[in-house]
Amino acid sequence: MQSVEMVSADTNMSDRQQLDQHQQLIDQKQQQQQQPQYQGHDQQAQQQQLLQQQQQQQAQAQQQAATRRKFNLDDFRIHRTLGTGSFGRVHLVQSRFNSRFYAMKVLKKTEVVRLKQVEHTNNEKMILERVEHPFLINLWGTFQDVRNLYMVMDYVVGGELFSVLRKSQRFPEHVARFYTCEVLLALEYLHSHAVIYRDLKPENLLLDSMGHIKITDFGFAKHVPQNMTWTLCGTPDYLAPEIIQSKGYGKAVDWWSMGVLMFEMCAGFPPFFDEDHIKLYGKIMAGKVRYPSHFQPALKDILKRLLTSDLTKRYGNLRGGATDIKNHAWFEGVNWDQVYSRQIEAPYRPTIMGEGDASNFDDYPEDAEQYGVYPPNEADELGSYFPGF
Repeated sequence: MQSVEMVSADTNMSDRQQLDQHQQLIDQKQQQQQQPQYQGHDQQAQQQQLLQQQQQQQAQAQQQAATRRKFNLDDFRIHRTLGTGSFGRVHLVQSRFNSRFYAMKVLKKTEVVRLKQVEHTNNEKMILERVEHPFLINLWGTFQDVRNLYMVMDYVVGGELFSVLRKSQRFPEHVARFYTCEVLLALEYLHSHAVIYRDLKPENLLLDSMGHIKITDFGFAKHVPQNMTWTLCGTPDYLAPEIIQSKGYGKAVDWWSMGVLMFEMCAGFPPFFDEDHIKLYGKIMAGKVRYPSHFQPALKDILKRLLTSDLTKRYGNLRGGATDIKNHAWFEGVNWDQVYSRQIEAPYRPTIMGEGDASNFDDYPEDAEQYGVYPPNEADELGSYFPGF
């Protein structure tokens, strides 16, 4: 689940115009991503075009930020639940202004505070406001009332990669490679902005209508300009050894998690698992991985280079950074420019019945609480914990 704010730069612009302008920026960006990013073979020209592309994205992000505004509940019709968590849920909602569908994350302030997730929630908002990438979820805005925090994000209609993996049991290597490439570029982008994601897993990879991924749920993401943090958080099966040891750790934990993801996609189960978390952590620390017989040599080799507790040897953490991973034999033949521009056809395309179709998500019992319907004199005692929402 997730968060963000919005500030209007033009008080004369109507709510409908502002929301439409937000969506037009995303639509323009998606159209650009369908076009070839590099047309020549000259390396200098390619680098120049890449720089221009990045500058254009920054300009779009600044324009989008300039027109941000505060939403409220009356701006949306709330439909079914898409997912639930320990202190909130995500709803499918429809804008009353442009009729488009969005995902709205609703977090109960009392539970966020009780479970000591205030810092994580504010981090999520801050990070999502600052990032923009083809394979990351877009945050449109946030608001709050006396009881809840609300985050308005893209509705990604294809559901979780987790569901596809469970139905398939495991993926062929070329399918796992497709998703890994998109994840790799997203992580590389986040790391270039001093952000550690810390919660990579199939449940947090959503599929859009064309079958490309969107990484969601930035609740554990953290901006770490000093390259080191100490918080114990994440999903147990995916935790890197240095997190378990309560040592300071950095971006390398995401490359470990990517190795776990690759293994799970190709095997159908993670490399380390046990229902007892203490035993699970012991297995992760021991680092003994049993590779299925159908794993090809190149796959086993890249996994050994990612799933190593020795940070001086872990790929992604060496001098070459993510480039070392891209240059590995398992990725031979990958055109990374085409990956970024989403020109490579996805191996699986979700079945979608219409724009607001939610059939690719599991069913959840609906909450009886009616958002926004509170006693008129109810005080907002926790609002100060969440500045800017």
